[in-house]
Amino acid sequence: MCARTFRRIRGVFMLVCCVVFQVGIANTYPSIKGHWEGEIDIPGIPLEIDIDFEMTDDGSLIGNISIPAQQVKDLPLVEINYSKDSIFFKLTDMPGDPVFVGIISDDEEKISGDFSQGGQTFGFQLQRMDNRAARAKAALEGFEGFAEKAIKDWQVPGLAIAIVCDEEVVFTRGFGMRDIESELPVTTKTLFAIGSCTKAFTTFIMGILFDEGKIDWDSPVTEYIPEFRLYDPIATDLITSRDLVTHRSGLPRHDFTWYNNSKDTREDVVRHLRYLEPSAELREKYQYNNLMFLTAGYLVERVTDQTWEETVRESIFEPLGMNNSNFFVLESQKSGDYALPYKEENDQLVHIPFRQIDLIGPAGSINSNVEDMSKWLLVHLNNGKYKEEQLITPASLADIHSPHMTMGVSQSRPEISQGSYGLGWVVDTYRGHLRIHHGGGIDGFTTQVVLFPNDNVGMVIIANVSGTGLLSALKNYAADLVLELESTDWYDDILEKRRKGQEIREEAQAKKTIVRKKGTQPAHKLAEYMGEYEHPGYGLLAVNKVGKHLEFTFNNITTPLEHWHYEVFNAKKGADDAFKDMKIMFQDDMKGNVAAFEIALEPSVENIVFVKKPDARLFDAEYLKQFVGEYDLVGTNANISLAGNILNLNIPGSRQYTLVPDLGDEFVLKEASVVSIKFHLDNKGNVSSMAIFQPDAVYEAQKK
Repeated sequence: MCARTFRRIRGVFMLVCCVVFQVGIANTYPSIKGHWEGEIDIPGIPLEIDIDFEMTDDGSLIGNISIPAQQVKDLPLVEINYSKDSIFFKLTDMPGDPVFVGIISDDEEKISGDFSQGGQTFGFQLQRMDNRAARAKAALEGFEGFAEKAIKDWQVPGLAIAIVCDEEVVFTRGFGMRDIESELPVTTKTLFAIGSCTKAFTTFIMGILFDEGKIDWDSPVTEYIPEFRLYDPIATDLITSRDLVTHRSGLPRHDFTWYNNSKDTREDVVRHLRYLEPSAELREKYQYNNLMFLTAGYLVERVTDQTWEETVRESIFEPLGMNNSNFFVLESQKSGDYALPYKEENDQLVHIPFRQIDLIGPAGSINSNVEDMSKWLLVHLNNGKYKEEQLITPASLADIHSPHMTMGVSQSRPEISQGSYGLGWVVDTYRGHLRIHHGGGIDGFTTQVVLFPNDNVGMVIIANVSGTGLLSALKNYAADLVLELESTDWYDDILEKRRKGQEIREEAQAKKTIVRKKGTQPAHKLAEYMGEYEHPGYGLLAVNKVGKHLEFTFNNITTPLEHWHYEVFNAKKGADDAFKDMKIMFQDDMKGNVAAFEIALEPSVENIVFVKKPDARLFDAEYLKQFVGEYDLVGTNANISLAGNILNLNIPGSRQYTLVPDLGDEFVLKEASVVSIKFHLDNKGNVSSMAIFQPDAVYEAQKK
């Protein structure tokens, strides 16, 4: 019976119309203007409520009620009347005629009485309080000193923080340096890369498109991108827009397909997905994947007929007044106030280059500052409304904030529940408070964005250093203050984990996963490893010989190689250490040619194998001209002709064969792949003959 009554009350609060009736109040009566907090005593399920009363210019009293647990906010009260020691107000035109009748305490600090609806009556109590924003400001008075000490303890160059509460920014400040070398301080306007916190912008846009009827979360992706294909054809048919943004596609990260990639477009990447091996079935388990968010952004582009960036700017940045936010690190550097990226190396802070990640934009390319990001917090805490504009429907935002995929990761502290993934957000509870949050990490930057929707609290913290755990300590410390929770020593706990993590990493680095076998040599001369290698999903990789060592270039990153043992080489640190200490192995074909380059770019699946391409000269018409002519093949005139950049073999009494370039400067016959041809040069560099290799014999044909 109590549960049924609770559901009835919840329905009343959710459906109440937004009409305010004003009732004149005699000036001789006590003032109840202000903020009140309390609860309705529903047995077993106390329902917390907030009520605000205020006087209008004509002396009328108006009020509204909020129910944080149900994300019901500022619903108007009607028929408000009160006397010297009592008050009456209700919600009108609702089933059961809900009514509050209360007694005001002599000191005017408490109201208690009965809440009635549909023949059921429950007690309620209210306590006059400072509003939560004022209490949050007071609670955060010592936070600056804590943060200043923290960035020194954690060796963080700089960071910026904004905290909002009840539609008000209650704290915002920059700490430390955005540029250590030039001693430039972080301000609240300093631009940082927010990394994967961008994902929530992509899902917000998708929610808007859902509201407009342009996409359906649960329709197949192929409905919007007909050419979309995954490795698994069944997954291709079943995967939906919702699957793209909940990390349950079955694909592991495969991040090196896009990392530092400046040659491909988003369309290219989407077309290459079919060649990437999955490590699970669709919806089998949570696996973080940036490529699916890129695909979601590309889906937005197909639906809106404009770039993802243009849509985000028009639908989010402009309405919110996020005028300093952008999508490209080069654009940030045109600003007068941007943070340089750093990383910690050998216990020192090292300035590193900006990483240009435009390609993966929908998953992580936004740059912003805490002033702009505080507006982003407010629209999420206000059911999709900013000032007077409703950007997204409350229902769509609630869907975005709801758990959709269990993450399967247990927490080390009981105060934090196991997390689930929403649509671009992680959903869990923090010390009994619903928490919606996401982290962001890209070279030289770390971000945390946190919402406590039931408490109307949000925060953003951004630092200009890779992978720092300080942000977790700061967000928990700040949350304890603002949520008025008993202090917990998150700081030392997370700092100790950082120290242990460093020790573990150092020990792991000292132990090589592949023990080197001494006294071995490569099977080929270094020059024979040179060339271009290709994988249909990852693209091109080039191997070159520089002096006495090899190096490979992939996605504009050049990495020197040292021989490890046999056909295995070790990636050494270069100007960019993305591949440092990775092992690569060359493979031979049956003819003894270096045929492939194998590397573990995605540890969840088999090693990625790049197949060596034939020498580029074999596709050059000018180079191929020298092979054209007649050859004496066992008394028969065999003719080599050239059509464009393709050689053909014509043998009298037989068909014409197409010569396809192959390794070892050979050609295979397209129509008979077991047969290959190699041209020979004389001492003067002129073509003298061709050898025709068949499974059982080799024939020499002299050029006439």
